[in-house]
Amino acid sequence: MNLKMAGIDFTMADIEKRQCFSFTKKAMADAMEQMKKKEEIRGCVFLSTCNRMELWLSLREGARLMLPDFLCALKGLSAEQYKKYLVVRENEEAVEHLFYLSAGMKSQIVGEDQILTQVKEALAFAREQEGTDRILEVLFRMAVTAAKQVKTKVSMDKANFSAAHHAVSFLKSRGVEFTRKNCLVIGNGEMGKLTAQALMEEGADVTVTVRQYRSGVVNIPRGAKRIDYGARYLQIEERDLVFSATASPNLTITREGLEGSEKGKDFGKGGTRKKQIFVDLAVPRDMEPSIAALEGIQYYDMDSLPTQSQSEKMRIQYRKAEQILAKEIQKFWDWQNCKNLVPRIQEIGSKTGNELVWRMGKYIKNLNLSQQERELFERQLEEAAGKVVNRMLFELRDQTEQETLQKTVETLEQLYQIGKH
Repeated sequence: MNLKMAGIDFTMADIEKRQCFSFTKKAMADAMEQMKKKEEIRGCVFLSTCNRMELWLSLREGARLMLPDFLCALKGLSAEQYKKYLVVRENEEAVEHLFYLSAGMKSQIVGEDQILTQVKEALAFAREQEGTDRILEVLFRMAVTAAKQVKTKVSMDKANFSAAHHAVSFLKSRGVEFTRKNCLVIGNGEMGKLTAQALMEEGADVTVTVRQYRSGVVNIPRGAKRIDYGARYLQIEERDLVFSATASPNLTITREGLEGSEKGKDFGKGGTRKKQIFVDLAVPRDMEPSIAALEGIQYYDMDSLPTQSQSEKMRIQYRKAEQILAKEIQKFWDWQNCKNLVPRIQEIGSKTGNELVWRMGKYIKNLNLSQQERELFERQLEEAAGKVVNRMLFELRDQTEQETLQKTVETLEQLYQIGKH
């Protein structure tokens, strides 16, 4: 196995740097097409969320690739300037990272659920683009399974929190009341729906923007209103809070748009209008940061929301999750070790077939066969014997401990090494 990942996250860089590495689905698809043409790359998966971007590669054995430089080149960035913000993990370290990440143990909001969905979607997208290989398929699948076990067996102190819930919780700690407040949510994707739901749970009156061409096919949380995305500026002045959570690479709220809108013409020109809170939950940003300079606006982005500290209860739960993950990670290595035994098992089967043909040689000579018939019979006999031995060893792989199989294979390899003389 030759596994590598390179990524950037909230622990390595601020939102300005993180958004430089953000990929849209089209950009990911285009990048995968480039990578599929490279002989040294067997499989690839992109994981892009609001707090991180990671590129996972399965390389041919012995292949070497300067992944930070490669990733910077994909984004058209200077490696000298940007690769210092990237972290690289390989093999064992990378495997452990993915399992912990999928379970929400490396999230800004520890124990949050959304990352599990994002990991599943990353694998599904790579599969659609025919970008994965067997190792990445199994690794991501087993990481998702492990994460589900953690979610089922460990009740995190703040589990089920999304970035939206975290933002609401933070604002409440700052004295913000949500009951009957008029809120606008820009975005009706997964994050937009979570945001609308989080606000409605607090008793807010929520309106969600919907693109006109999709208005008939979009599901929004029950009880929320909807407006056309193009009319967002016309209604912003009526809102107490405005949240934006889209996957778009384009800004949804700009300073010029606020200042120039028909009802927003008084933005920044005096203290006659009520105070408003704008919260940007997207990476790359949905809102232009300069709106914070406008009169009456409080602006927050992902980096403005503090990382939660772990309570003693959370630390206990974290240790329980670690125990589950350790067992599940070992299962992956058991699979990988057995996978590495496959060519060795096949070689043993081949050697067994060779030996059987050799030992049956004098009996075969007594058969009334032509040279061509004899050669065909020997090949068939050799293949049949090899298949029988392979079947027995593969069945042993499925029915016993990996250590037992390992010792059995090693013993048979020693036997045939001696048997050559």
